[in-house]
Amino acid sequence: MPDRLIAETPFVRRARRSNRRVRLFCFPHAGAGASAFAAWPDLFPAEVEIVAVQLPGREDRVGEPHPASVDVAVRMVAVALRPYLQGPYAFFGHSGGALLAFELARALRKRGTQPGHLFLSGQSAPGHDVAAPQLHRLPDDDFSAALRSLDGTSDGVFTDPELMKLLLPTLRADFTLWENHRHRPDQPLSIPVTALGGDTDPRAPVSGLRAWEEQTTGAFSVEVFPGGHFYLNDSEAELAAVLGSTLLGREPAYSGHGGRNR
Repeated sequence: MPDRLIAETPFVRRARRSNRRVRLFCFPHAGAGASAFAAWPDLFPAEVEIVAVQLPGREDRVGEPHPASVDVAVRMVAVALRPYLQGPYAFFGHSGGALLAFELARALRKRGTQPGHLFLSGQSAPGHDVAAPQLHRLPDDDFSAALRSLDGTSDGVFTDPELMKLLLPTLRADFTLWENHRHRPDQPLSIPVTALGGDTDPRAPVSGLRAWEEQTTGAFSVEVFPGGHFYLNDSEAELAAVLGSTLLGREPAYSGHGGRNR
């Protein structure tokens, strides 16, 4: 049985693998923490070591202040992950976590290192975002209703007033972080990028996924799964098969609707 995710530093939850060939750093969606990837060590080949990133203000770090901006978050994570960026590594992020993974990859490039692969899930490329209301500005009831419509959280959470009172500040802080973020154009990355999403996701349609090709001169592909913004909740094993086979250079175990580009 593979090791579970164990806290090693405030930022890192790692499932150690003695025979690892690559580390996959995982960045959760807005409001979520490292536990979003709790099942992943069991789904990946033994050569892939899962490292889940735990940002301040989430789960066991709920008492810590949230990053004031995306730039602050990127700097914090870049420093925290430095001891782990040895040997081959890759990034996976979903929704806001995808943007964090992308901005972190750009920041690390300036420091002389880059992930070997970037997996960007449930997020349109910069400049191709779907016009949507600023959720973080909504009153609590409307904000909760908007989150519920994304279908990524158990209905039981929304019917528990005490739990919602605890979670709303983190959720609102995360949406504030990403909805206020403004992309700064830069030279494209030179690493392979895979964009992933659900075929009925209104927040990240396939056209928005394909637009990530503009952000790299490396190999690019798109993988589309059945489902909406949180397609990965129902396709976790299939998603892990795609990521694992890509990281280890094996034949893909899943062929989605999106097709592969160059």
